[in-house]
Amino acid sequence: MIPSSRLGEAIAGTDVLFVYDFSSPALASVWSDADALRWVQVAAIGVDAVLFDALIDSDVVVTNSRGIFEEPIAEYVLGQILAFAKDFRRTWDAQGAQRWQHFDTEPIAGSSVTVVGPGPVGRAVARLLRAVGMSVRGVGRSPRDDPDFGAITTDVVSAVADADYVVLAAPLTPQTRHMVDAAVLAAMRPTARLINVGRGELVDTDALVSALRDGAIAGAALDVVDPEPLPPNHPLWSAPTVRLTPHNSGDIKGWRNALQQQFIANFQRYVAGQPLHNVIDKGHGHAPSGTG
Repeated sequence: MIPSSRLGEAIAGTDVLFVYDFSSPALASVWSDADALRWVQVAAIGVDAVLFDALIDSDVVVTNSRGIFEEPIAEYVLGQILAFAKDFRRTWDAQGAQRWQHFDTEPIAGSSVTVVGPGPVGRAVARLLRAVGMSVRGVGRSPRDDPDFGAITTDVVSAVADADYVVLAAPLTPQTRHMVDAAVLAAMRPTARLINVGRGELVDTDALVSALRDGAIAGAALDVVDPEPLPPNHPLWSAPTVRLTPHNSGDIKGWRNALQQQFIANFQRYVAGQPLHNVIDKGHGHAPSGTG
């Protein structure tokens, strides 16, 4: 494994690059030396940090790690919904104070969920939440009926208006950056919670902080944030209705080995001249049309 700082020493003559640090823009800085590059494999579902204009315009194929992280991320989303609905934090606080205190909790069956981004992650989320009795709809690039979401709309504001939970699983593109802004947050119920497992920049952080401070929404579970990582003393650290995790919603035990095995299998296809799995649409920055 070569650190990003030494990529320039190795890229010349290399035809295959496995980008393990999916947040690194190192390839862009050494692109002029990538004289033989034909394929880039990214160790993540989202490839936004790796893409740049010259790579997009080139013939270099980019593949992602679809199939590794979707189910764990869906489990994370369900876990956060349960934590909100059953108010585990209140229980733990009472236990810490040695206080036996009864309270009622919320059901999740029958609750409504809007999933923004009906790609592989969003689809895994929808299937799991429907399995526990939740009502799920999707927001994507084109309106259509869908077996996992029932219906997919393009109107974020209307889709979040009656949702108990809003889950962000969209890729980061110029079109989705800050798609959850003050207007979208204002359209949400004051009892609704936001869960972000996509990218931090899908959300206008200042608008989110204001919405949480003013009680416009009831809470947020954020596995991704903007900026990331959060600097010390950022208001999200201390917001009582925010749950932060360090971008590890998909990182279950064994994920590194799974990534390696996936790359080896795709490399064997590359050597054999066969079509690669998980090729992304570089122009859109995510999986080909039909899953978004």
